[in-house]
Amino acid sequence: MRTEEIKAVIDQVAALIREHYVFPDVGPVVADRLIAAQEEGRYDDLTEPVALAERVTADIQAINGDKHLSLLHHVDELIDDEEDPEGDEAAWVQHVELTSAGMARAERLAGNVGVLEIRPSLYNPKYAGAAVAGAMSLLWATDALLLDLRTCGGGSPDMVAVVCSYLFEDEPVHLNDLVTPSSGVVRQYWTVPVAGPRFGGTKPIWVLTSSTTFSAAEELTYNLQQLERAVVVGERTRGGAHPREGFRVHPHLEASVPVQRALNPVSGTNWEGVGISPDVEVDAPSAFAEAYRRALQHVLALPVAPGRREVTEEAQAALTELRAAG
Repeated sequence: MRTEEIKAVIDQVAALIREHYVFPDVGPVVADRLIAAQEEGRYDDLTEPVALAERVTADIQAINGDKHLSLLHHVDELIDDEEDPEGDEAAWVQHVELTSAGMARAERLAGNVGVLEIRPSLYNPKYAGAAVAGAMSLLWATDALLLDLRTCGGGSPDMVAVVCSYLFEDEPVHLNDLVTPSSGVVRQYWTVPVAGPRFGGTKPIWVLTSSTTFSAAEELTYNLQQLERAVVVGERTRGGAHPREGFRVHPHLEASVPVQRALNPVSGTNWEGVGISPDVEVDAPSAFAEAYRRALQHVLALPVAPGRREVTEEAQAALTELRAAG
């Protein structure tokens, strides 16, 4: 990259942060420091967009640690939405399809315990709503659910609301609010009507987390934890509660600027910068076995009706196997 090209990128990123950043008093401070670093020659030795993205991200996150505030590098050239909206849409749809719309695993485990693993993202219901309905049609009758978000990096708050909707009863539940400081607009998120059967609001859920669980995946975790709907098992999450907007500032660079603030109706706050503390703290690789063990114990405590005898035997065998494995 040439010096003048770098300067153009920095100027654009600074202007976007100044105009859109979720904290109006912090945005100008970050923008001014970025411009000052540019004028001091901090980026003059860089020749590749990826290096510029790494250094700028480190500099702007150093102000207040906001992990959504960044300069992202893309190996493939970014499509300009205004120049080719249909091409951008087609590429996104293909990406969603090739990742199973985020429904990486939907399975009934021994003992009638369901597992739903969502990765890499909670995609917008426009693209992935049918996949969630399909997954839940397999899992709704299980006695307990493991919701694995250990490798989920974020996504759509609308999809968070859809997933939550399968985990409560029909009565609407207030999940989260998003506040846009620039306009003062507050958007409330509630559970919504869903396609197909619900898992419901009484059977137990364990949410699996890691230190990389981020953004919308954290919102899903936090909603369920604050509403006492699930037990969180695993590691403290990464700590990003500010929904972002992406802006193309170079063929391979995207400015990621947080534009909203999450506000949970139960806690009155969010998980920004601190992450979500698990109810049962174990390392991420051990979270599945720990949660599955607890789910099997729940199944074994249920009344043994004639039609459930096989389920009970499965649960006992699976629990014995887990204990033997340590």
